Amino acid sequence: MKTIFVVNPKAGQGNASGKLINSIKNVIAQIKADAEIYVTKAVGDAERFVREYCRNYGKARFIACGGDGTLGEVLNGAIESKDSEIGVVPLGTGNDFCRNFKGVGNFSDIMAQLKGKSVKCDAIKYETQNRVRYCANMFNIGFDCNVADLTAEMKKKPFVSGSLAYFLSIFVMLVKKKGADLIIELDNKIKHKGPLLLTSIANGSFCGGGVKSNPLASVRDGFINVNIIYNISRLKFLTKLPFYMKGTHTKLKGIEKVIFSTKCKSVTITPSSGKMRICTDGEIENASKTRFEIIHNAFNFVIPDIKAGLSENVKQLSLNN
Repeated sequence: MKTIFVVNPKAGQGNASGKLINSIKNVIAQIKADAEIYVTKAVGDAERFVREYCRNYGKARFIACGGDGTLGEVLNGAIESKDSEIGVVPLGTGNDFCRNFKGVGNFSDIMAQLKGKSVKCDAIKYETQNRVRYCANMFNIGFDCNVADLTAEMKKKPFVSGSLAYFLSIFVMLVKKKGADLIIELDNKIKHKGPLLLTSIANGSFCGGGVKSNPLASVRDGFINVNIIYNISRLKFLTKLPFYMKGTHTKLKGIEKVIFSTKCKSVTITPSSGKMRICTDGEIENASKTRFEIIHNAFNFVIPDIKAGLSENVKQLSLNN
């Protein structure tokens, strides 16, 4: 199967793609791999390219070289090509989907990507405003989304790194205590109606560059994991935040009064105001009433071959980029 590295030159801080492209070229030449590189030109170009390639030439292994947003574009472009495979070389500021696969090898190892095998993974299908799309990892609405929204603006400021921008945004949003007012249905039954701090609709466990907000989630179990954090005080939220970020909050006594967590097959969210901001794997958009549904074994995800070590790795790249 042909391998195509789909490189987003704007991912992260935009300074790693050149070295990555040289590394890919060197490995392709060394082992004479049936592979090529495509560099995206704008937002949405990765999805367009992958969809058109599949329609014109059939299946391929597409390695999304970028962040979770690039992965999302590749997923939506390849989702109809059931025999195609999707991999990730993490270049973004979050790279959260990769974090669901601990101890499987270096995702930045080009040789390991070329020699890796694929496993079936779930995706979340979502419908809003007459559009149908797919998400690999997680949706956030309320506080998390507001933080992500502000973080994107913070990162544009001089000397503000991704992690610093994220923590500054948390502080600002805690002061504002801006959440959401939603009606949430789980498997067609209303679970919550009214103000809340945040909700996450998750396939994977991580968001925000390593925050383990949904530790019970699995990308292969055929379920959505939902968190609802009630409209609690700033102080109560602050006392729980360190545990929430590490994914250990589920062990806290009385946590069910603060966070409701469950698994289901579908979620429908209706904003009381008629519109809401929704963060989809770090990409933020306006939405109205939205339905989410798990699609079991939706795509083939490439696991790097842990035995295929190569000195020509992009060693400065990591999941903590």
